[in-house]
Amino acid sequence: MDIRVVFARNLKHYRQACGLTQAALAAAMEVDRAHVSAMERGQQNVTLQTLQRLATHLDVAPAKLIEELSELE
Repeated sequence: MDIRVVFARNLKHYRQACGLTQAALAAAMEVDRAHVSAMERGQQNVTLQTLQRLATHLDVAPAKLIEELSELE
């Protein structure tokens, strides 16, 4: 599976598990909500720094955001 699709699915899953809206996550990261939306649709390549910031805000290990998890499929 394409890593962007895996990342997008995991990002949305962990964001929702934290009870955050796209707007709330975007505000916490000081980015536009459209940027979060693009990441969740697999349309945005992210840097390692962005991956780390997301993981911090979602309270997960960065690896969890790129790991293929069957329970999310």
